[in-house]
Amino acid sequence: MTETRHPLFMPLIFVGGLIFGFGLGFSHMAQPEVVLNFLQFEDFGLLFVMFGAAIVTGIAFAIMPRLGRRAPLTGTAYGRRLKSFDRDVPIGGAIFGVGWGLSGICPGAAYASLGVGNVTILWALAGMFVGAYLQGVLRSRQPATSPSVAGDD
Repeated sequence: MTETRHPLFMPLIFVGGLIFGFGLGFSHMAQPEVVLNFLQFEDFGLLFVMFGAAIVTGIAFAIMPRLGRRAPLTGTAYGRRLKSFDRDVPIGGAIFGVGWGLSGICPGAAYASLGVGNVTILWALAGMFVGAYLQGVLRSRQPATSPSVAGDD
């Protein structure tokens, strides 16, 4: 089944990314030093940014399904994607956390950091791409399993 999307879907995704990146830059979260200071318990500004994002996301997740049964731009039904908690979740989280702690940057903020002129972040971005590629190679060698989706019977 081919999914038809609203013509504004991609431009709005771009605008959303632009707002996200601007917000990271404006809040100084695109600077690895700020993130590393947070991880060393010296600056808790990142908590306010994360809590603000969590509140906005929580409100959106609570309200949007009640406003309509389908997403306005894609036409797909709202639903939760359920994934079992397997050994890959804590292992992946630990690997992500170590990378975050070593570089002081997460993937979204890395692009914003590049946008504010931090060209040395290209090393971290290269590491993210290589790591993602290696994970994809390892995953392709495992037997295929399909994620469970709420509503699929």
